[in-house]
Amino acid sequence: MTVYRPPRRPEPPLTGGRTGPLRALALLALVASLATVMLLQAYLTVRFVPDSAPQPERPFDAVPAEIRDGGPVIDLSGAPARTYRLPARTIALTFDDGPDPRWTPLILDVLRRHRAHATFFVLGSQVVDNTGLTRRITAEGHQVGVHSFTHPDMSALPAWLSRLERSATQGAIADATGRATSLYRPPYSSEVDAVDNADLPDLRDSARRGYLTVLNDRDSEDWRRPGVATIVRRATPPGDAGAVVLMHDAGGDRSQTVAALDRLLTDLQPRGYRFTTVSAALTGSIPVADPDAGAGLASRGWALRWAIRATEATMRLLQLLTIIAGSLILARTILLIVVATGHARRRHAPAWSWGPPVTAPVSIIVPAFNEAKTIGPAVRSLALSAHPGVEVIVVDDASTDGTGDVVRQLGLGNVRVVRTPSGGKAAALTTGAGFARHDLIVMVDADTVTEPDAIHRIVQPFADPGVGAVSGNVKVGNRRGLLGAWQHIEYVIGFNLDRRLYDALGCIGTIPGALGAFRRQALTDAGGLHTDTLAEDTDLTIAVQRAGWRVVFEDSARAWTEAPTGLRQLWRQRYRWSFGTMQAWWKHRRAVLDRGPSGRFGRRGLLLIAVFTVVLPLLAPLIDLLALYGFVVLDRRAAAVSWLAVTAVQAVTAVVAFRLDHEPLWPLWSLPLQQVAYRQFLYLVLLHAAVTALTGRGLRWQKLRRTGGVAVPAGAG
Repeated sequence: MTVYRPPRRPEPPLTGGRTGPLRALALLALVASLATVMLLQAYLTVRFVPDSAPQPERPFDAVPAEIRDGGPVIDLSGAPARTYRLPARTIALTFDDGPDPRWTPLILDVLRRHRAHATFFVLGSQVVDNTGLTRRITAEGHQVGVHSFTHPDMSALPAWLSRLERSATQGAIADATGRATSLYRPPYSSEVDAVDNADLPDLRDSARRGYLTVLNDRDSEDWRRPGVATIVRRATPPGDAGAVVLMHDAGGDRSQTVAALDRLLTDLQPRGYRFTTVSAALTGSIPVADPDAGAGLASRGWALRWAIRATEATMRLLQLLTIIAGSLILARTILLIVVATGHARRRHAPAWSWGPPVTAPVSIIVPAFNEAKTIGPAVRSLALSAHPGVEVIVVDDASTDGTGDVVRQLGLGNVRVVRTPSGGKAAALTTGAGFARHDLIVMVDADTVTEPDAIHRIVQPFADPGVGAVSGNVKVGNRRGLLGAWQHIEYVIGFNLDRRLYDALGCIGTIPGALGAFRRQALTDAGGLHTDTLAEDTDLTIAVQRAGWRVVFEDSARAWTEAPTGLRQLWRQRYRWSFGTMQAWWKHRRAVLDRGPSGRFGRRGLLLIAVFTVVLPLLAPLIDLLALYGFVVLDRRAAAVSWLAVTAVQAVTAVVAFRLDHEPLWPLWSLPLQQVAYRQFLYLVLLHAAVTALTGRGLRWQKLRRTGGVAVPAGAG
């Protein structure tokens, strides 16, 4: 056994100081903010069901006679209840559900032309969207009343939510007009004889907060669009009676309402009818005023308006990003199917050859830290390789479990053990390269078992003098259980199929640490391995290509690695991979501006890595998130169809990948479940890595718990 003690270099922090709590807080804040935005948007999205919706019949025996037999304006602030009717030839035109940017201005124009005034019972959500229009209503002498914020059935809401609906609308009115209102009309209300037991709690609660309830005497039923003449007839009070008339300035096509309003005013004004606001109509009967809102109420309305606008802008951004993610998924799928299949067809053609057979001796480096459970089968498969002239160098990185002893007990003459102080994987590989006798160097993880001809096959591309490094075909060797099957699917689709694509495009992003081959000269030109990223394999792969060497994929060189068997181990592994990939991409970002081979790779390879390895996985969760949002809040069928379409695209990609890799299709039965569960897990890992890239620091070489459960399928190789 050789003991090597290289000079120790301090490992620099990768992204900053110790900010683990900050990372957790940032991640929680991001998730909480997104959840808040979607909950608020969901509440606003389901906000409006027009008055035409059928309402259930409910008992009314608890309603006081003073209400059922009284006038349309109700005061429940004292006992008994008091109601008020309008004076003769006095009409309070009331418009519900607005303001609407199309119909409300037309109605205001008609009222101004006839010098009439009206009361608009507004929705807070509409006021937020049409602040200037609400301001115009009051500026032209009309009155504004509360009609709720989202147009729910107030009688079906808990008291706190009813109060929130009213107060939010009051705040929106105050923000738009600078004034408050004391008038309230619940959604779906009608004449007083329609008040039932379920309505009373809401009406009484509103009265305790200073509101007068305004119902109506005449319902024009303009929402039915029965024709102008019918609307006018229904809105006209009998004889010389006064009336509160219900019409609508939003919620659908209101062209008949506009025309009927003009005719109603034309017909009744010459007969001495006065058209005014509810407050003006009741002057002398009851004090009704719209006081100054005050800074507190107006500021709350301002904050609400901007919160809603921010929410809507965020949702529009999320929708745009979802479209981008969907487009990237489609583009990637097309590229994979067209380019990767063409690549496989060329490589498997009878006439394909890298050149003369490569039989030069090979040095195999195996970095190991506490790998006693897996190192034996791994080293044996390498030492007994079918390739002539193989030496195996096991770099024992200060293991404490007897890893080196396990290797020595194998009694293999072409295997050496080099023990070093703890330095990490990159340092161990560098040490192994220093001890290697040959110019062709293969790097293999200590938990990986290779097929007998894998080493021979992986060095064959070196027949091409332009090839500097080769990626092997790494497969999951412990596929038992659902987690193992899901990782197997991921390896076949997400790793090996992608490498075919990137090989065809000349920009492979990562040679896996489990099985990769290098020319010594390519390693030298790339500057060797570095410890300033967590993904030394990605960093090295990029550096080799920036130095002008080609990196290719040899799918016939197969190795079987041990995948994590628990979620915690899987999280640690994927976190390191994701964060390390981001670090490597950022480290080499200037390549996009370089000239020569480095620039060619940078403008092609780095952009593809950024788009398909970082950006797309970060955006992809939005498809599932908005699909769930749409299923719960919007059109369930459309949301389900959209999600199934994306899953179908993934299924097609999976079938192609498994066929190209000569794998049986039976594991794909779990693909839909993988999309629902496993994919979300990986999204969280990637999100954690992205937050860490902004706020955290890197980690040293992390040791995963191994079981030694790698099994090479019978007949492999």
